[in-house]
Amino acid sequence: MKTKTNKLENSIFGSVKEFFRVNVGIIIAFGILFVVMSLIAENFFTVSNFINVLRTVSTNAFLAIGVMLSLMLGGIDLTGGALIALSGCISVALIQRFEASIPVAIVVSLFVGIIVGFLNGFIISYTGIHPFIVTLAMQSVCRGAAFLIAGGKPITIMNDQYTEIGNGFLGPLPLPVVYVMFFVFLTYILLNKTKTGRNIYAVGGNATAAKYSGINIKAIQIIVWTISGFLAACGGIVLSARMSSGQPSVGLGFETDAIAAAVVGGTSMYGGVGSVGGMVIGVLIIGIISNGLNLLRVNSYWQYVAKGLIILMAVYIDMQRNKKNRA
Repeated sequence: MKTKTNKLENSIFGSVKEFFRVNVGIIIAFGILFVVMSLIAENFFTVSNFINVLRTVSTNAFLAIGVMLSLMLGGIDLTGGALIALSGCISVALIQRFEASIPVAIVVSLFVGIIVGFLNGFIISYTGIHPFIVTLAMQSVCRGAAFLIAGGKPITIMNDQYTEIGNGFLGPLPLPVVYVMFFVFLTYILLNKTKTGRNIYAVGGNATAAKYSGINIKAIQIIVWTISGFLAACGGIVLSARMSSGQPSVGLGFETDAIAAAVVGGTSMYGGVGSVGGMVIGVLIIGIISNGLNLLRVNSYWQYVAKGLIILMAVYIDMQRNKKNRA
């Protein structure tokens, strides 16, 4: 019994040590950013603000997991923001207009997310069309469908049980954060403890070698984009509950935050490299930047500029790292 306990402790210690080794740069950057914002932004270093940041970044985290997985395959997923709007509108419309039960509305919305993600993966894998084009086209489809379902305007919901999904707490933690923690854990298990996770790394690292080693590349692609669609639908349901409405225009530009979080977190645009821990830190960095700029009353348009520069810088660093690895 003692031997098993020691092995478990060594395994946990080894995982933590490896996490800090791999993500030392981004952890230092996060620490510096946190200290700077605490010094210059009034009310930043407060419990209520930290809770607000965690609740706000939860939506980005849902998308960032899916974007990370797609980037690890050397692709991308631009459908997330529009799918958030579509799933939120579907669930709210079912409850408010058709008097469906909350479980039915949630299941239908999640099913739509799965179908959209599956179609993305299927089209990408069987037609060879670049993921950028496929998911951009699906983004337009989902956005249009959201406006059609909502009739071009937000659908307000008055169901307290539904809004509790996005506004409730489990102890000190907002429920959206609890959901994200659960999916982050599952993603960690997927990537580090399963054959599918190893195959994702293999396909992203070298698709040709993966194919000759017997990996079903098409199946891996479909799985990844299906997961991404499912998570975006989850984010849409939670966000609509938080806002007490299904809004067809919500989610515009959310893909930018998700891509920024994934890339800043060390996910390579060239595929084969990515970690859940790094992605989580990336999500927090993007969230803290947005929160800090809001507290400093910086014009929101400058936030788009800042995030664009962050993505550009992160991709450049990724390029240099890849060149160094190939040298």
